[in-house]
Amino acid sequence: MLEYNEIKTGKIIVFEDEPYEIQENHVARTQQRKPQNQVKMRNLITGRAVTMAFHASDKAEEAEIAKKDVKFLYQNKGEYWFSDPADPKNRFQLPESLIGDAKRFLKDNMIVLALIWEYEDEEKTIGIKLPIKVELVVKEAPPNMKGNTASGGGKVAVLENGTSITVPFFIEAGETIRINTETGEYVERVS
Repeated sequence: MLEYNEIKTGKIIVFEDEPYEIQENHVARTQQRKPQNQVKMRNLITGRAVTMAFHASDKAEEAEIAKKDVKFLYQNKGEYWFSDPADPKNRFQLPESLIGDAKRFLKDNMIVLALIWEYEDEEKTIGIKLPIKVELVVKEAPPNMKGNTASGGGKVAVLENGTSITVPFFIEAGETIRINTETGEYVERVS
């Protein structure tokens, strides 16, 4: 059990029998009142954001989240299909709402982590976590123009999975680039 002041950003707690990820927290201590932890949290099943105040007498159960490698197979009509890497016949589908922003950097046959919530002898997949850096091929990129390097900046390129991101001017179609999945930004060209 977590005390009220241990409920911090990044922790996953069980609140009203569902897992919630703490996105922001602030412990406020006023002179006249008892301290409280003001928390902004997101339901990992529905995606709904909630603000709450935990008081000094409150406790919260930390959610047990297991992580398991899974292989992304394909996407069709808002359904994302995965399988066990060791057993391709063991397939399962996750809705787009659980994938979230990670869908921008998924590519076929990519190994990702499935987040599995275990509660009262029941397992439920509540999301996926991508590697911090992924490599994707640039499918389309406007031609480079001489003398454009002094301004810094970049151009918009389309990747093999259809995602558009800003890349430096020297990147051309057909090149493989590395992208940070947390920020969605170009990192480097892969040689």
